[in-house]
Amino acid sequence: MPYIITSLCIDCKDTACADVCPVECIYEAKGEGHDNQLYINPDECIDCTNCEPACPWKAIFEEDQVPAVFASDIEKNRAIVDSIGDFAVAKVTKGHGPTPAEVQANFVKWNYKP
Repeated sequence: MPYIITSLCIDCKDTACADVCPVECIYEAKGEGHDNQLYINPDECIDCTNCEPACPWKAIFEEDQVPAVFASDIEKNRAIVDSIGDFAVAKVTKGHGPTPAEVQANFVKWNYKP
C-alpha cells in the first residue's frame, strides 16, 4: 500500500523525505495548477517506509492510515500518475527543519489532532 503526502506538506521547504526514497517516487510540481507540496507516485512507491519518519512536518501516512481530514489528498497523490509531465522528481534540499511549535501550528491550521 503506497504512502501519501498530505496537505500538511504545503509550502514545505525541506525534502528530507526525497533524500531517503530509494526509488525516487517523490515528486514536486513543475508548473501551475498544483499545490506547492510534494507528492508520492503510488505506482512507483515500494512501501519501504523510509519517507514517513524522515518527514519533518509529519505529513506522510500509509494510504490506509491517512486521517479523514486529509482523505482528498489520496486522490491528489494518485492524480500525478495521469499528469506526470507536470512533475519532476523532487530535488533534495536541506532546509532547517521545523520547530515542534511550527509543526503543532500546522496541525492546528488543518484542524488535525494526531
